[in-house]
Amino acid sequence: MNFKNLDIASCKKYIAEMGLRPFYEAYLPWLKKEDARIHGFLLFTDDLVWKTIDELEENSKDLPLHGVPVAIKDNMLVAGYPCTSGSKMLEDYVAPYDATVITKLKEAGAVIVGKTNMDEFAMGSSTETSAFGPTFNPHDITKIPGGSSGGSAAVVGGGLVPIALGSDTGGSIRQPAGFCGCYGLKPTYGAVSRYGVMAMASSLDQIGPFARTAADAQLLFDVIKGPDIHDSTSVTLQNKPVKQNPTLGLPKEFFTDLNPDIKKVILDAIKKTGLSTKEVSLPSLPYSLACYYLIVPAEVSANMARFDGVRYGLHEATKDVLQNYLQSRKAGLGKEVIRRIMLGTFILSHGYYDAYYLKAQCLRKKIVEDFQNALSEVDLIISPVSPTQPFSFGEKIDDPIAMYLSDIYTVPINLAYIPSLTVPVGTLDNMPLGMQIIGNNESEPAIFSLASLLESSLK
Repeated sequence: MNFKNLDIASCKKYIAEMGLRPFYEAYLPWLKKEDARIHGFLLFTDDLVWKTIDELEENSKDLPLHGVPVAIKDNMLVAGYPCTSGSKMLEDYVAPYDATVITKLKEAGAVIVGKTNMDEFAMGSSTETSAFGPTFNPHDITKIPGGSSGGSAAVVGGGLVPIALGSDTGGSIRQPAGFCGCYGLKPTYGAVSRYGVMAMASSLDQIGPFARTAADAQLLFDVIKGPDIHDSTSVTLQNKPVKQNPTLGLPKEFFTDLNPDIKKVILDAIKKTGLSTKEVSLPSLPYSLACYYLIVPAEVSANMARFDGVRYGLHEATKDVLQNYLQSRKAGLGKEVIRRIMLGTFILSHGYYDAYYLKAQCLRKKIVEDFQNALSEVDLIISPVSPTQPFSFGEKIDDPIAMYLSDIYTVPINLAYIPSLTVPVGTLDNMPLGMQIIGNNESEPAIFSLASLLESSLK
């Protein structure tokens, strides 16, 4: 039986025909064989699969994700299983409890089949900084899948699983979704609980879905969203009405210097919807990347302090307490993580906090205002996902600035706290190409409505 490219509905149909246990007896060996080509998974949770199946067979309720396989980025805690965050520092760490999103998936009947590869502690844009080797783009294994949620994007975009979870701090769901040809949502800040998810930059991190269709992405989002007493930043989203013929904004700062071939694919896709467009301006956008790489390292520096070989992580025993700390972090952390910790510590140090960090926070407020002003003129904003198509392995790994520029179109959305969805809209150079649909806070229903329209118009 061919399990490739299943969506949620097809998966449920197979399970209804075959039975839950026979489905997984055939599916799991196939999944592991297929993954050997792209290395999207770090581990498979076979014991949890069979335990979940036992529970589902006893429970005949019609759950929204009953029996559907889902992959989890390896920075989310699944009780009783390793959670490495792609780092040697946590190679032996076993999660003592479930993250809130995992609890919600289990309650919805989903079957967690494994933990996916990622850039170390979610710091990267290519999944090359993982301590356990890279993940390969399923459409061309010489190309990167994007990052940091490259493993989740690759297994969904490659048709191995219908849905997966990732985390997005500056584009880590949307950029790999674009590179791997699937849907990927960065929700409104606070829409999904971060309890049980390893923090990178707490004021920007969000958990979101990967899926093969717009409807599946919306269903998975509906399962995981909502307030949580364990996360003080979580919120209840309001059910806002969806406008039938939205006006789409095209920020001139995003499209003026965009690669003409990428621009053409995006504009052609919009044209097929028949919706009207309007040029808008986001004056602070040219400074958003600099703002992001001041705020994020500062928060990284604070969040990574706990991984010292004493409280958490790899322990390198020495006779001296200071050397114990230094050696443990040197042995456990990769270059990109160390780079961001050092940069963040510098930014927060005496004499530089006011000069850099506070100014970046002021600029962040201006970026928020720019998006609010633009979204007062239009209903939704359209933008590219990345300035380039997927690049080759090793092409940017030794050039941090070039790597950071991969996220130039995604980081402003995190800074502004608003939602954005990557939608596959075509191909370029035989690789998938995606675009972003950006909305105001709590506008996910409108974003998904437009995504569904695009999906049907491009068939």
